[in-house]
Amino acid sequence: MNNSTGHDIADALALLLRRSTRARLYTRLTDGLGEAVDDLTYPVLSGLARTGPRSAADLGREIGLDRTTVTRRADRLEHAGLIQRQPDPADGRATLLALTDDGRTVISATRQRLAAGIEDSLAGWPRDDAQDFARLLRRFVDQGPFAADHD
Repeated sequence: MNNSTGHDIADALALLLRRSTRARLYTRLTDGLGEAVDDLTYPVLSGLARTGPRSAADLGREIGLDRTTVTRRADRLEHAGLIQRQPDPADGRATLLALTDDGRTVISATRQRLAAGIEDSLAGWPRDDAQDFARLLRRFVDQGPFAADHD
């Protein structure tokens, strides 16, 4: 593999990881799911869906936001009944954020929308190409520079 392949992949990833790209995607995923669910609060919901109950500080590290920002966004989501605060069994003074059943329903809807959008975008691809892309992308995520063991 030559050096330009790495640059081509890096350029494509830079486009995918741009804040504006994520905000546009989150807006499409959350459209019509309630006043509290938008491109700002979606990362909190999605992060909790991935990690399970977390403190605001721990969740912030996971999703790239500071504790204060997570707390403000969590307040909106709690008011809407999508997350709840619960005592941390490991530390009686601490509180964990956790999804409610309604929060899990919202996450299920956003994941269905995302999967459908991906399927639509791959509809014009030959089936084998789409399957190869999915397999190779998973391999890149699991073994590439973003893999957990590369931290």
